[in-house]
Amino acid sequence: MLALASLSGAADAAWAREGAAFADLAFLGGIAVDDDAREAARDLVARGREEFLPEDPVAFVEAELAALSDAPIRPGMNVRSATVDPLREAAAICARHDAVVEINAHCRQDELRAVGCGETLLRDTARLERYVAAAADAGATVSVKVRAEVDGVDLPTTARRLSAAGADAIHVDAMDSEPVVAAVAAAAPDLFVLANNGVRDRRTTWEYLGYGADGVSVGRPSDDPAVLRRVARAVDAWECRSAGDASTLRGDGEVPG
Repeated sequence: MLALASLSGAADAAWAREGAAFADLAFLGGIAVDDDAREAARDLVARGREEFLPEDPVAFVEAELAALSDAPIRPGMNVRSATVDPLREAAAICARHDAVVEINAHCRQDELRAVGCGETLLRDTARLERYVAAAADAGATVSVKVRAEVDGVDLPTTARRLSAAGADAIHVDAMDSEPVVAAVAAAAPDLFVLANNGVRDRRTTWEYLGYGADGVSVGRPSDDPAVLRRVARAVDAWECRSAGDASTLRGDGEVPG
């Protein structure tokens, strides 16, 4: 399975359609959905970063997902929130559109960490479990975006706890610790594992799939058809080797284990 990873201020419905010829899933966003996260996003914009800052973030989630209702790609929405209730509302919208809600426990910008988003959420597993449970209770397929190499965070243990809380998938930015994907996959066999970071070609794709990832995602070059074509062909070749054992998130409302 090939996914397109969210790109701040760029990953919208139009971007997802451009990648639909190659990918199975596109994570739109990230979108800040509560007041604290939105204030942090405004601070990021003030220092030159691109961010989605619509007047009504909930309406943005609804409109962007609706715009992909006839697209040959399953949408997801990467959500940042310092509080649970706005996340739950976004998850309910995702559920109505058969979209994946992705809880952002990944971003490391100081502004987001200061309000309890991103990497700060990853460091507080009990709080992250509450986010997962709320999103799952809203009926959504739930992914959690995480990163490796965060001091004090044991990703395999975190993955087990997120699975127990109701997560369906874990989206791992492996940083420079690619073997962590194998540890996560072994620790939480019921989670669909997406691997991210440096996915560009057959070598990088097969490395992650060889570690036990169920799929890979492409981030920064997700608007480059040449990269997407190489990765899509690599995924297809791996799946042929695996005699159909690999599964996808495309459109069936389920995340296989």
